[in-house]
Amino acid sequence: MNFKPFKIPCIILSGGKSSRMKEDKSLLPFGFENSLIEYQYKRLKPYFKNIYISSKTDKFNFLNTNNLILDNNQEIYSPILALQTILETLENKKVFIITVDTPFIKIETISELINESQEFDITIAQTSRIHNLCGVFSKDILNVIKDMIKDDIHRINHLIKSTNYKILEFQNEDEFLNLNSKDDYCKALKLIT
Repeated sequence: MNFKPFKIPCIILSGGKSSRMKEDKSLLPFGFENSLIEYQYKRLKPYFKNIYISSKTDKFNFLNTNNLILDNNQEIYSPILALQTILETLENKKVFIITVDTPFIKIETISELINESQEFDITIAQTSRIHNLCGVFSKDILNVIKDMIKDDIHRINHLIKSTNYKILEFQNEDEFLNLNSKDDYCKALKLIT
């Protein structure tokens, strides 16, 4: 499939605790790259005019700092806080969000999510479960996010249900494999070879 780069930017979320992995999963070796984050960044970069990494710290030796979005709040680990920083930092009306630990999501899937997002604040993917952090997010949700933070609500599902959202159904579970544990990581290493 021949792609023109997507006009909306891609942001890879890489600021989590990796508590189930018991080490920073973004820095684990993956494929032919030194780290999972480098693999995900290089894999997606050709398809987007602009690509960024969202993180708590600058821990990426391959990345130009212009492509790094550091969370405004360093103490609390929350995708809601990361989304607030991203949407306030970038001027774009919409952004594509993906997590570092989902390295198999196809470009065709991303394209479908972007194409179907026109009339919605949030457009996300679903297989047997909803993938809350794989999809398109609009700047129009910023006020909802600010209210949630003020009320100390950090559940992404709450954000989605509070907006005009769309959920797209996909069939391939392996495409959405999430590398949360050592077992997931080992499975992913087998799939990548």
